[in-house]
Amino acid sequence: MTDAQSFELLLRRALTPVDPPEDLSVRLEHALTNLAEIAAEELETWELSAMRDPRNWVRPAAAVVVGTSAGAALVLLRARQRQRQRARVGAGSVLGVAERAARDLSADARRLLRPD
Repeated sequence: MTDAQSFELLLRRALTPVDPPEDLSVRLEHALTNLAEIAAEELETWELSAMRDPRNWVRPAAAVVVGTSAGAALVLLRARQRQRQRARVGAGSVLGVAERAARDLSADARRLLRPD
């Protein structure tokens, strides 16, 4: 076997697709939900009077960024899960799929933004 062939064989072994664990989406959804809840709790404990000092702006700003990112990721993750479920059943028309995706995204966003 030449060096080129052995190198190619090594590359093929290294670049073979790897399936993610079965519970990856559940773990990811749980982690994103926890991040969003922690960010919401941080914002709830925030006092408006403390915002006069710019040194106090870091924690609320970070909570807003983390909470927004986690919420957006949750919406996309759930939309992708629904899309995969529909693909297994049968997709339908392109327009119907786009309408359902937009409806699902807006419903998930409303659910996340709704105060409990």
